[in-house]
Amino acid sequence: MAEKLIDQVVKDKVPTHVAVIMDGNGRWAKQRGMMRVLGHKNAIKAVRDTVEAAAELGVKHLTMYAFSTENWNRPKTEVDALMDLLVSTIQGEVKTLNQNKIKLNAIGDIDSLPAKTRKELLKAIDDTAGNNHMTLHLALSYSGRSEIMRAIKNMVFDLEQNKIDRSALSDDTFAQYLYTAGIPDPELLIRTSGEHRISNFLLWQMAYTEFYFTEKLWPDFRKNDFFEAVIDYQSRERRFGKTGEQLAVKAKK
Repeated sequence: MAEKLIDQVVKDKVPTHVAVIMDGNGRWAKQRGMMRVLGHKNAIKAVRDTVEAAAELGVKHLTMYAFSTENWNRPKTEVDALMDLLVSTIQGEVKTLNQNKIKLNAIGDIDSLPAKTRKELLKAIDDTAGNNHMTLHLALSYSGRSEIMRAIKNMVFDLEQNKIDRSALSDDTFAQYLYTAGIPDPELLIRTSGEHRISNFLLWQMAYTEFYFTEKLWPDFRKNDFFEAVIDYQSRERRFGKTGEQLAVKAKK
């Protein structure tokens, strides 16, 4: 089945950057009478499948929303368990990432992570730094609004220090102050669990991103689901504010 679906993907139209909001772990656990943290543990397979599927298709950047700044407001027992799970997962996946030439990166307020979590994360980033097949970006302690405010403050500071020229300010200039500086904007966002919102994720970067929503809860998400999302994306006409007729004329040139 997976082979048939992957064969339907047009290889020269694979999105360069795919973003994923991994939602539904708690509901998945609740449906089974489990503690919420067990939903997170059972989601590791979904993460592996998604990373493998993206790498197989030739996606260059995969950004996964792993922990938002709002998630710090969850019960301490759940947050502590999530941080421990993050550490053990990172430790267990570095070998596979290197085997598949996948580089690990992180965006967000990394300094706010517990010392042990931050140490293992930075070690894994360093251990995979030489890989070039795909980059896996983990959004950790991340907030789109906070990212934008941080960028504004840093850009204003540089203006005051005459490090940049006011007349040269542009969208591209501002983008260099974001966590995602140097990373192309995502062409496709996948969100699981049937929710239709972006939850403070990559607010600046997703101005022209195509959204794909699925009812499937994150722990049940597999390679076929990723392939289906890409196939759906490839069926859409991306106009970037232009008309379909304008794009047709451009394509003929």
